[in-house]
Formats: sequence, C-alpha cells, structure tokens
Amino acid sequence: MAFSLKHSPKEMINSKIILGNSATVMSKLPDQCADMIFADPPYNLQLRGDLHRPNNTRVNGVDNAWDKVGTFVDYDTFTGKWLAEARRVLKDDGTIWVIGTYHNIYRVGATLQDMGFWFLNDIVWIKTNPMPNFRGTRFTNAHETLLWCAKSETSKPTFNYDAMKALNEDLQMRSDWLLPICTGSERLRDQKGDKVHPTQKPEALIYRAILAATNPDDLVLDPFFGTGTTGVVAKKLGRRYLGIDSDPAYVKAARERIEATPEPHSLELIRSPSKRRQPRIPFGWLVERGLLSAGDVLVSPDHQHTAKVRADGTVISATHRGSIHQVGAAVQGAPSCNGWTFWCMNVEGKTIPIDSLRQQLRSELN
Repeated sequence: MAFSLKHSPKEMINSKIILGNSATVMSKLPDQCADMIFADPPYNLQLRGDLHRPNNTRVNGVDNAWDKVGTFVDYDTFTGKWLAEARRVLKDDGTIWVIGTYHNIYRVGATLQDMGFWFLNDIVWIKTNPMPNFRGTRFTNAHETLLWCAKSETSKPTFNYDAMKALNEDLQMRSDWLLPICTGSERLRDQKGDKVHPTQKPEALIYRAILAATNPDDLVLDPFFGTGTTGVVAKKLGRRYLGIDSDPAYVKAARERIEATPEPHSLELIRSPSKRRQPRIPFGWLVERGLLSAGDVLVSPDHQHTAKVRADGTVISATHRGSIHQVGAAVQGAPSCNGWTFWCMNVEGKTIPIDSLRQQLRSELN
C-alpha cells in the first residue's frame, strides 16, 4: 500500500510504502522506530557519455535523473541530510546497511563515521555475472560494497550468527559474498521488455542482510525503496517494512510486487534461534534426569579417549577428573574443549554426541 505524508507517524511504521523524499519522510517518523535500515542511495555516477557494446548497441545503464545529485559537495550535503534522519529513527541497538560502488561508498562511509556510527563489517558483493567493461580502459567493475554499522560503539546489535553459519553449510559466513546480479524472472521489466529499475538488487543479497541483523516482526526501513526488493524479502521473512521512494512508477511496481509475495507459512520456520540465548543446561542435569547414569562410558569421536560419568556430574578418565570440558581438553592436551560436542555415547552401535541429550532436555524446558 502506498502512503502519503498525511498519515500519522504510528500509521507509517507498519509495512507501508511512502511516496516522497527520503529525508523529508523520515523527518516525520518517530524516534528510534526502526530495527534495521537498508539503504541503496544514488550512486551519483561520474561516467560521462553513452556506453556502447562492440556491436554498437547502446548499454541501458544508470542515466536516471534521480542518480544525478551534483558535485561532491552536493552529494555530501544530500548524504548528511538523509543519514541524520536515519540515525534519529534507528533504535540504539539497531544497525544500518548502506550499499554502493566506488563512485559513492567512500564518501558515504566517511559521513557514517563522522556521525558516530560504528563499523561492524564492510562486505564485498562479488558479482558472478558483472557487466563487461566495453571501453577497455579499466578493470571490469565486478563488485559493490556494503557497509554494516551499529548506531554507536556501545550498541548491542542483533547478529544471528548461527543462522548465517547454517545458511553457509555450517561454515562461518565470510565478508565476501559471491552472488549473481539480478536477472531472469526476478528482474522486473515493463511492457516493452525494458528494465523497470536499472539497479534492482537480487533478493539473495538483501535476504542475507535481513536474516543476519533482524528478528521476526522487526521493522526494516529502506529510504531508497526502488522496486521493493527489501519489502519482498522482509515479508517472506516475517519482518515489517517501511519503504520510501520519490518515483511514482517505482512505488507502483513495488506495491504490485509485494502484494504478489506470499506470507511465511509459519513463524517457527522464520525464527533464527541463537545457541547463546538458549537456556544453559549443566551436564549434571542429564544425570539427575536419568538421561545418563553414573558409570556410563563416554568416548571421543575417534574412540581414542574414554571417560566415565560420575554421580555428581563430573567425569573421570584414566588420568583426569573434572567437567566434561576440562577432561576433554586434558586428554587432548588442548587449551580448551567443548565437551558437549567432543564426548559421545554409543547408541545401538552408533556414536552420538552427548549434545543431543542437551538439546532433548532444552526442548522439554521450552
């Protein structure tokens, strides 16, 4: 649904699209209402003249009026205005993501730091299918940079570490993201077959940002909404969105696109539980509840080490006695050890980490 500035601030912060200037619209919003901001501001491209392919056809690049902010001074003034409002509406523990190219991202980054934002990461989006450099005068521009910042050094931002690790096949997510540019059926086109928006971002890119830095029902603000990719992803992930754009055609396209996007099937499927937030389960509770008994033998994954469970919740090996973590570290000669994943039990001929018992107990407590 498209909204105008006639609506009250409370009405403006629940999954809406607002037609208007980003700084002006944000000035009408309540303080600290956004959990996350994703901003894709104008690049203010410094390229001059038309680009043509080797076959002499014209490249349909970014030549829209909204991208022509002016001089560097003009751009810095523009950036300062919208970022000042963004900072005001961002919650103290919220985060902001800004994406850009070499044309603008360094100037935006300097303004972010000058305003007191605290950099968490600079993420490089490596495009698997970038547009070639047709003139042959420089390297092919094959990446864009995302700056991810907390509101201040003392902020406690959301970071769904476990979700990002799971998304990356149980490996820590790195700050170089290899993703294709927006193509195929995802790319919005008009009746003539032309791109509706020249810089439409792929859903996968924004999916990672929203999944990493928000929780269900959080509000994601996008002050340069374009054709609504942020809103589409937010809706799929059960987040609220507030989109702002000054182009009526983009607002119309975004509204139609988001209305066609289905709601998530279940709230449970979009939650990203953090292991750090789960209730602490002492190993001794497993003994108390009868999930393990005194005298049960635990083994290491390689079956090189064993330890017996004691009635008080400690374990004892041939030479060491203590917690599952202390004894696990001692038998390996390691400085530390996660005993939950190191020690295993034999169940019907299979070696299973004792962490499965911890998860069973947690599920009973929830």
